[in-house]
Amino acid sequence: MDGNDEGGAGSAPLSGYVVVELSTGIAGAYCTKMLVDAGADVVKVEPPGGDPLRTWSASGARIESGSDGALFAFLAGGKRSVVADPDLEDDLDTVHALLETADAVVWSRESAVAEHPSLRPEQLRQAYPHLTVTAITPFGLDGPWSDRPATEFTVQAWSGGIIGLGRGAPDRAPVHIGGRIGEWLTGATAAAATLASRARTRLTGDGELVDVSMLETEILCLTYHPVSFFDGLDRPFRTERRLTVPGVATAQDGLVALGCGTAQQWFDLCVMVGHPEWIDEESPLSITEQAIKMAPEIRAWIAERSVEEILDFAAALRIPSGPVGNGENVTGIGHYRIRGTFTDNPRGDFVQPVRPYRIEPGALPGSRPSPALGEHTRDRRLRIGTPRPADNGAAGSAGSRSVRPFDGLRVLDMTSFWAGPSCTHVLAMLGADVIHLESASRPDGTRLIAGVPVSEDDWWEKSPIFAALNTGKRSLALDFRTERGREVLRRLIATCDVIVENYTPRVLDQIGLDFGTVRALRPDAILVRMPGFGLDGPWRDNPAFAYVIEDCSGLSWLTGHRDQNPVEPYSVGDPNAGVHALVGLLVALEQRRRTGEGALVEAPMVDAALNIAAEQGIEFSAYGTLLERDGNRGPVAAPQNLYRTEELDEFGRPDCWVAVAVETDEQWSFLRTALGDPGWAADPELGTVEGRRRHHDLLDDQLARWCRSRTADEIVEVLWGAGVPVAKVMQPHRQSEIPQLAHRGFFEELDHPVFGTARYSTMAARFSEGPTDVHVRRAPLLGEHNHEILTELGFDDAEIVALEGDGVLGRTPVW
Repeated sequence: MDGNDEGGAGSAPLSGYVVVELSTGIAGAYCTKMLVDAGADVVKVEPPGGDPLRTWSASGARIESGSDGALFAFLAGGKRSVVADPDLEDDLDTVHALLETADAVVWSRESAVAEHPSLRPEQLRQAYPHLTVTAITPFGLDGPWSDRPATEFTVQAWSGGIIGLGRGAPDRAPVHIGGRIGEWLTGATAAAATLASRARTRLTGDGELVDVSMLETEILCLTYHPVSFFDGLDRPFRTERRLTVPGVATAQDGLVALGCGTAQQWFDLCVMVGHPEWIDEESPLSITEQAIKMAPEIRAWIAERSVEEILDFAAALRIPSGPVGNGENVTGIGHYRIRGTFTDNPRGDFVQPVRPYRIEPGALPGSRPSPALGEHTRDRRLRIGTPRPADNGAAGSAGSRSVRPFDGLRVLDMTSFWAGPSCTHVLAMLGADVIHLESASRPDGTRLIAGVPVSEDDWWEKSPIFAALNTGKRSLALDFRTERGREVLRRLIATCDVIVENYTPRVLDQIGLDFGTVRALRPDAILVRMPGFGLDGPWRDNPAFAYVIEDCSGLSWLTGHRDQNPVEPYSVGDPNAGVHALVGLLVALEQRRRTGEGALVEAPMVDAALNIAAEQGIEFSAYGTLLERDGNRGPVAAPQNLYRTEELDEFGRPDCWVAVAVETDEQWSFLRTALGDPGWAADPELGTVEGRRRHHDLLDDQLARWCRSRTADEIVEVLWGAGVPVAKVMQPHRQSEIPQLAHRGFFEELDHPVFGTARYSTMAARFSEGPTDVHVRRAPLLGEHNHEILTELGFDDAEIVALEGDGVLGRTPVW
């Protein structure tokens, strides 16, 4: 049992929710795993040979005949397996009978069953209007790129996530984020989208088609709203690549991670390394530029001390820090052991992370074994003809397109920076009334990181990042450190269905706002807490920024070149936490519908990261193999790498690249043809993935030579036209030039009263029942809705004026 498992699946929030899985690969499997973990009945339909994941190991470990790989056992735990040959009429009838009595289906390409013409998403939507049909594809179901070949690696290049936030040393190729990160992120996104669709189905009785794009997922999770930034400030967020300082550094006895996310943390680091004279509040350099300047001395200080000593120093000064996790050490880290973050898989030969959230009170099912191939085929065939149970929660058709999934839901958003606001942002885009709580003395941190000089008028309103994360919300600027402010806060909480916060735990402790207090104010309220490391354990009050979460979970470990220290992704830790917290929140809403009671949802950032990095710990505990970073190579494709083109980039540097990845022998044949069947490619050993992997250096040399004399557009035209997965390594602020995104309306234009018109990303899922226009209004100015919200709470004008006069309410930052 793991987490707060108090009952079987029958008493769980999604008990009775039947999902048919018509997919292969990590994304679909992780989506349905998250549904199983909340109690859903997931029926995995496999071809006679089984899902290829059954025999997969990232390290190449040998899977015994008749056995399943450890990753499959993790992802398929608690599911049921039905075998169906789509070429046999009886088997196809069985699949359709399953769909007739299901509530949802999760679909992806490359499954022999899913590819049957009668089982494609559009056909399923027409044949079964009651179903939520969640389709997961690289680029989306429609548009000019919908049928183009792609891998997670090439999609990551198109997203801008490889160049990302300037990741990697400028004297080498940029590096992708390892571990097939986009598949895990897309799976979590698909789970959240499926549950959002279920919320609307509860209101209307109608199903819909949910179209999830990996490209759009990676844009939202691996880049920092670069198009909005470029439009709003007329410059890119970053113009050059560089290694983070301190980042992952070498101590006396191993690797340690340190970071500076704020000016105060940089000042504290200066003190820690014995150089308080470096502190210069008037410096024209950013804290990043100052750290780079002092990098040799910082690294020398780290090299002279042990990891434990450095972490003790950092904790005392509240500098974000942590050990660097990997498949070998992460399951033994003390904080995780104390919290029970890992558990044995039911089959007993490896360990796995527990679900990324905990619900109290709650009855979530414990870990259950994965099914043998076809284990439940006979049972499910015997059920054919059983009427689909009536959904007592559905109100009947009420014009689905006029109803957003979270219409009527009121949310208090006590979050800042990226992780928390990205969770509540989806609720706002899908209809919830989201009140974003800040204060004049502590505005949302994203207002402060756009590099706008404080000498400019209204500088705090000029952050495109804040504007991009908070469209559709209302702003209340309330100082709840005062007793009068806490009184207002308590009155507000009593009107809210959901409260979401991502402070360190001690903040709510200090103002006495625990779950018991929230429940006394509103018995059916759901309190979602998103601490970095959880509500208990030795790291409970450690500051947590995305990069430290990435370091402590293993996400950094697989990113970078083998001959250098790991490189922090510096992005994914935040939005990944947001989407996992959203799943926990939606599960808690399902539980409230059943019980009428509120709940505490604990969704630590690090638990979300450990789940999408699960393959590392699974591989080591199951097979004794430590997965390693390998530049831009990966465990699936060969060749897979970045190759420089002949152009200079827009900044005048020879830093233009294309990504090429060949996953199948057929794609290798396409590549040979596209290259003109050169003699070196005729070696029969290159005809197999194993042979290509052995000769990867040769392939890299030849492809690098071929690409170096061509432009990126020429390379893409030749290779993509031949059926080879390929991509330009996009600068993030050029995402809006991608025709696929234009076709799908991924960016929407909004006017802002301070910095004018900009384009804003929307969501990675398109819902057939809408909304068509995702952003209902621009992001709010600081305290813009103070009067409106307090009037709703029953305060009169005189009371509101008095609160403004006392500084409890504000509209302008106070330092």
